[in-house]
Order: sequence, then structure tokens, then C-alpha cells
Amino acid sequence: MQGILYLCATPIGNLEDMTFRAIRILREVNLIAAEDTRRTRKLLTHFEIHTPLIRFDENCKEKVAEKILERLQAGESVAVVSDAGLPAISDPGADLVKLAIDNDIKVCPIPGANAALSALICSGLDTKKFLFAGFPPKTKKNRREFLQKLSTVEETVIFYEAPHRLKNFLEELSEVFGERQTVLARELTKVHEEFLRGKISELIEKISEPRGEFVILIEGQKISEVIEVPEENISEVVEKFLARGLDKKSAMRETAKRFNVSRREIYNALIKEQK
Repeated sequence: MQGILYLCATPIGNLEDMTFRAIRILREVNLIAAEDTRRTRKLLTHFEIHTPLIRFDENCKEKVAEKILERLQAGESVAVVSDAGLPAISDPGADLVKLAIDNDIKVCPIPGANAALSALICSGLDTKKFLFAGFPPKTKKNRREFLQKLSTVEETVIFYEAPHRLKNFLEELSEVFGERQTVLARELTKVHEEFLRGKISELIEKISEPRGEFVILIEGQKISEVIEVPEENISEVVEKFLARGLDKKSAMRETAKRFNVSRREIYNALIKEQK
């Protein structure tokens, strides 16, 4: 018989969020594959788990995945854990899952803590429909294209971002999405857990030196308010801002704020008006 690949959730901050089932599975499996063995070893020590540990991250995933597959095919069971939360979400565990499925290995979830969903349920934004976008691309060009594709979706959009890139990301988010309701969830389940809510520009002013792990949530695109002001078309509003001395880029940004839409939508609307 072949073994089972377990996807085992671990706490995102508070060790009390570890489930009884997760502890049992981690004790019973033959091997634990961890993104960061030093961090995971601390977790295992806390819960007196002595299962052998192997490193499985972006730098070695292809080579190690084959070794793990061999052990699964030999009848051993393996648990995959992330640094925190559910494995296979924005981490190399997803590739191992695909490999296991392609080789008819059973994959079993061991649910638990998750930063994105924990932030969503406390955000006050729409939870009926949401889109998890993960970490944005690191290059500016790819990041701008990435955000533009997401700017028109109606669902609440959820991002992860490192603290040292957070402020720049929010500024780009404001340019593309416009002034929408946004939530920053910081250090979830930890001592300094915090939720910051408001328009993007307001949050940018509040986080001069962001620290800790962040989840960013932004409301989805609403029906444009432009249709509710027929006496004033978009080109006229842009011209008014231009007359005040703003350049075209700034005029479009201010127009986008006025109608609570993205600058991209203003650009597209201007093209339609010119036709």
C-alpha cells in the first residue's frame, strides 16, 4: 500500500491554535517536510513530537520532492507543514501536492489556522465573495499588470506583503484601485494583533514604519458612480483638474478618487467618450 501525504496546518502565531489532530498526525507520520526546519523544530519540541524532519523549500523542492515521493510509494506517510498556517498556499507545498496526485498518492488535509481567512472574517468587508491574490510580484511592471487585472473584480481581494514593501505596495494599490475601503491585519493571533481600517490614503499615513506580518484586504469594485452624475462627464472633470494646474496623470488620479474607481477605468472611459 502507498502512504498518505498530509497537509498539516500549524499556528500562525498563537501555539494554542494547534489542533489535537495535527499533533497526533505529526507524531504518527514517518517524516515531516518543513519549509523552515529551525522554526518547525521549535514547534515540534514544544509539543514533544520527535518525528524525523526534512527541509522542503523553494531552493531544494524538486530534488527533495522525488525523495518524498519514493517514500510515499514505499508505504510511508509524510506530513507537510508551512512556516505558519496552511501549507500549499503561497509556498512550495503546492508542487508536492501536484506530484502526489499525479502519482495516485492520497492527499489528506489537516485543517487549522490561516492568516487570510482569519483577517477576512474580522475585516468588516464582504465575506460572501472573495479572491485570494497572495504575494504581489516583486518587479514594478509585473506588479502593476497584476493589480490592473484585479482592479475590476467585485470580490474582496486579499493580499500578503512583507512589511518593508508594504507602504510602496499600498501607494501602487491606491493608484490602480482608487480610494476604496481597505483593512490591514497585522500580527494575527499574536500579542500585538491589530486591525487598521480606512481608505488607502489614510492607512498609508498610519504606517510610516510598518512592522510584523501583514494581510491586506480591499473591497471589490462597485458599480461606477459616474452613471449617477449625468450632468458631469469624465472628460469635463479631468479638464477641470487640468485647469487647476495638475498634469494629466494627476488629473486622472483625482478624477478616479472623485468617482471611487481606478485610474485605469478613467482612462478607458475617456477613450470611450472620444469615440
